[in-house]
Amino acid sequence: MKIICIGRNYVEHIEELGNEKPDAPIFFLKPDTALLKNNDPFYLPDFSSDIHHEVEVLIKIKKEGKSIGKEFASEYYDEIGLGIDFTARDLQTKAKEKGHPWEIAKAFNGSAPISKFMSKLEYNMTNLNFRLEKNRIVVQNGNTSLMLWSVDEIVSYVSRFILLKIGDIIFTGTPKGVGQVKIGDQLTGYIEEKKMFDFEVK
Repeated sequence: MKIICIGRNYVEHIEELGNEKPDAPIFFLKPDTALLKNNDPFYLPDFSSDIHHEVEVLIKIKKEGKSIGKEFASEYYDEIGLGIDFTARDLQTKAKEKGHPWEIAKAFNGSAPISKFMSKLEYNMTNLNFRLEKNRIVVQNGNTSLMLWSVDEIVSYVSRFILLKIGDIIFTGTPKGVGQVKIGDQLTGYIEEKKMFDFEVK
């Protein structure tokens, strides 16, 4: 399975990091070793002093497809979840300054905590509220209506370049409010009012 992550999909997040607004979806990959499940704790790595949380709505691909038309994209996923794209911001900044790839800052072990998945049927994918609490204080609050590219547009676009296979997970982008995590932080994520994950940083 693949973990496909969309970058710069919320305008206010683009602005908070001082990035340029892209004219097409930006995506990158994480390996399966990045997955963190079952509310297992996240251990801060020793190679970074500035790990940031980025909460994101997830979808899971249910059937193989390539070059999928936007009008058919919704047929390729039926489950949604919530996850965090942990980012070593100091390493990412250094890589960007040198024109290097970002993987060192995005693909490390445990950098993709995910919730369990649930049916999308009772939710409106184009108007879905989600949030992240750090120590019971809301730090990120998003709605999929604010995406530059909708979930269906993402599925269609990515499938032009990469064959999507059963079980692939797509992170759909993070809203504003990203920030540093520290040892002892408790991170709790919600889709609407349903608690999706709740784990500790160690």
